[in-house]
Amino acid sequence: MKLLNIIRITAVLFIIFIATLLLLDRWVSAQTESQIYHDPAKLPAYKVGLVLGTSKYIAKTLNPYYTYRMSAAVDLYNKHKVDVFLVSGDNAHRSYNEPRTMKRDLLKAGVAKNEIVLDYAGFRTLDSVVRAKEVFDTNRFVIITQQFHCERALFIADHYNINATCLAVKEPQRGMASFKIRVREVFARVKAMIDLFILHEQPKFLGPKEPIIDPLLKPETEHSIQSTIKDVSVTKEDLAPKNSKIITPSSAVNTISMP
Repeated sequence: MKLLNIIRITAVLFIIFIATLLLLDRWVSAQTESQIYHDPAKLPAYKVGLVLGTSKYIAKTLNPYYTYRMSAAVDLYNKHKVDVFLVSGDNAHRSYNEPRTMKRDLLKAGVAKNEIVLDYAGFRTLDSVVRAKEVFDTNRFVIITQQFHCERALFIADHYNINATCLAVKEPQRGMASFKIRVREVFARVKAMIDLFILHEQPKFLGPKEPIIDPLLKPETEHSIQSTIKDVSVTKEDLAPKNSKIITPSSAVNTISMP
């Protein structure tokens, strides 16, 4: 009789545990639903696109999760939806370097070298998202990954008051493999909540700010400064008080040292 009661109590506790996991999973999804885009055409333009890393190969087979992320990133670039890519991933050792692999494939697809920034310390999603703000000094960017990953990444971003959205890219339909990944994601979300609300985790590595500068914006900025100088209307009376030597406007402009 006692054994039967123990089995019943164990079963009830197990059901409560599973129900709690599923409720937390759905809560994360609901919290971030409005920040996720599925159609690239509806996505606003962003200066920075954060591509979250994953392995390119799984047991010598091309990883479709990686392929779909790269394809979506290139598509956004060609549609002028993203100017600069921040590729963030694990850099475990010389033969496994997610950021370098992503950069190589983006270059092959026609992305300019100076429009790719590498984050070698994106060991996990929290590191990648928080470092985008704290190290690379960007507080408005679009994350590029699959939807289940979008939801967790945005949940983390919201906790740190980071202004981010996400493009949910295609997910492979692989039966049991996809189911295992989805189950693992449920536990990853619980771990993320523990990190955020209990442990108050920070990225493993933080350092001085390295602001991302869009090379496309630099010429526009210089042109704007030059136009402002040319448009200044200066009179002789404005430049010199009474009984002083008059400096011509052209002389005044020539003394300005442009950065």
